[in-house]
Amino acid sequence: MNPLQDKKDLTILAIESSCDETACAILKDGELLSSVISSQVPIHRRFGGVVPEIASRNHVMAVGSVVREALEKSGLNLYDIDAIAVTYGAGLLGALLVGLSYAKGLAYALNKPLLGVSHIRGHVSANHLEHKELVYPYVTLIVSGGHTALAIKENNTALDIVGSTGDDAVGEAFDKVARVLGLPYPGGPEIEKLAREGKSNIAMPKVKTPGKYDFSYSGLKTFVINYVHNKEQKGEEYSKADLAASFQDSALTPLVEKAIALCEERGIKQIAVAGGVGANGRLREIMNNKCQKAGIKAFFPSKVFCTDNAAMIAMEAYMQLRAGCELSDLTLDAKATVKLLKRQ
Repeated sequence: MNPLQDKKDLTILAIESSCDETACAILKDGELLSSVISSQVPIHRRFGGVVPEIASRNHVMAVGSVVREALEKSGLNLYDIDAIAVTYGAGLLGALLVGLSYAKGLAYALNKPLLGVSHIRGHVSANHLEHKELVYPYVTLIVSGGHTALAIKENNTALDIVGSTGDDAVGEAFDKVARVLGLPYPGGPEIEKLAREGKSNIAMPKVKTPGKYDFSYSGLKTFVINYVHNKEQKGEEYSKADLAASFQDSALTPLVEKAIALCEERGIKQIAVAGGVGANGRLREIMNNKCQKAGIKAFFPSKVFCTDNAAMIAMEAYMQLRAGCELSDLTLDAKATVKLLKRQ
């Protein structure tokens, strides 16, 4: 048991810096008081993707002001904070170290408890920021640039991983296809935007996976690359909008179908979508339509909480602390990869 498990009005300051957003949020007794995000997207767009060293330098410049702004918006000061939470992985090491070092410095200077949080578990907990009616157990579909997985969330800390991707994550596939089509960074929203202008009329391969609830995107990505290459080599015209729409539907539909199949197999009536791809409007449309027919309730975080943010880190920290999880100490280090363990 940690000393904060039963603390009244437990107040958490959380910091997130795993990629190209510097973020800070303050949560009090499970209610969000403030959330501030400083995005580097315009900076990295000119390079076609995130440049780690540039990301780290910009985190250094932004983190202090982001924390101050979050405190100001919450109406609190540092001495009102009960614990400091921070993303320790997964992500870019240099970027993670900026947020982690700042959080450790705060914890040491203020003599406050520190808790390291998994970025991916944070995405799952983002749903609890707004959907208080979400109850255990529920199926969670984790869809981001680095992860694609199906899991059952059993309680505040238990996450039973049922299926995952054997190669590319779905968000990674979106970014790579966007690059092939000459679309700017970040690729996912650009694919969605272009797909609205096209029709899903190009046959895409159906990829076999080793497990019933596993995913694979390398074959789909390679098909698009070869399709574009062959058309260009032959001097044939093709519709980028149709290709984007066909790829998008082929990438998203298996996510929805397998999540629903898992619900039906386990007798679960709720699906919570987590991760950046959860902001995709077409995914929300397909999921809501198919869930309605199956008698299942689908939950999505607001789009601002699908992409990287500190509010989700604060909520995951809150849930862990209420469950009595162990605190971190000042030896906590950043990790580029973090396994999705059954229990935190």
